[in-house]
Amino acid sequence: MFKYSIRRILLTIPTIFITISVIFFVLRILPSDPAGVILGDNATPEALEALRENLGLNDPIGVQYWEFIKNTVQADFGNSLTSGRPVSEQILSLIPYTFELALASLFIAVIIGVPIGIYSSIKRDSIPDAFFRLFALIGISMPAFFLGILLMLVFSLKLPLFPSMGAGEGFIDSLSHLALPALTLGLIEAGIVMRITRSSMMEEVNMDYVRTAKAKGVPKKKVILKHILRNSLIPVITVIGLNMTTLISGAVLTETVFSRPGLGSLAVGAIETRDYPTLQACLVLFCGLVVFVNLIVDLSYSLLNPRIRQN
Repeated sequence: MFKYSIRRILLTIPTIFITISVIFFVLRILPSDPAGVILGDNATPEALEALRENLGLNDPIGVQYWEFIKNTVQADFGNSLTSGRPVSEQILSLIPYTFELALASLFIAVIIGVPIGIYSSIKRDSIPDAFFRLFALIGISMPAFFLGILLMLVFSLKLPLFPSMGAGEGFIDSLSHLALPALTLGLIEAGIVMRITRSSMMEEVNMDYVRTAKAKGVPKKKVILKHILRNSLIPVITVIGLNMTTLISGAVLTETVFSRPGLGSLAVGAIETRDYPTLQACLVLFCGLVVFVNLIVDLSYSLLNPRIRQN
């Protein structure tokens, strides 16, 4: 287990390096001028040139790349081109909002999707199974912004149970503001989790070890939870891990719909203003999160199936 974990951790280093390099060069080839965005259309050529020089935009691309890599390793992303504030300070202040939204949405997706998937696989081709498959299809097809608006209309305007905007202050108020955004993303992802759980469970039901356990008189509940479910969890965990990164990207639209602060809103603002340092920092953070989640998923495989450690 230790050697397997070390191998997986070492593989993340070149992955992160290549990804952040792609981020740097893609942003540099975009047809945009941060100096022009900052100073506006009426800026003089002299002012634009002076600002470009001050921001280091006139340096050779190799020099800019080296500075970017060096500063990224030190977690120093410089100052925002628009606000002048340190980028790291802005990110640290907004990370909790995005993470709590993603984790709450994932929790909703798991507690709804996994039990429904198990039940639907047991009651295959029944009326409840057909209903739950329809629920999953609607969830997968529903755009996050559309579902968010529907929930807002129902639970904020028609039934004023939850606030529709902001993040709230204090624990109870924050949970109240978190309910609708988390439900928006959670219900959509629950459909995906439910379908994967159902299909994975149905593949295991007809395996020889299941028939053997039933022939030995093992209780049905134990067969389902201890044998079938455990062997069905690898694809489910894969989807849950991928969904965590999807939820981070989905938070961009959700934060916009519910006027909620977060990294998504920060990244969108950075794109609109061509704020290179802020946008680079957001993308590097998203990259790190994807690699970290995939690493956790890989390590969880070895716990569920020891044979994977030999690969």
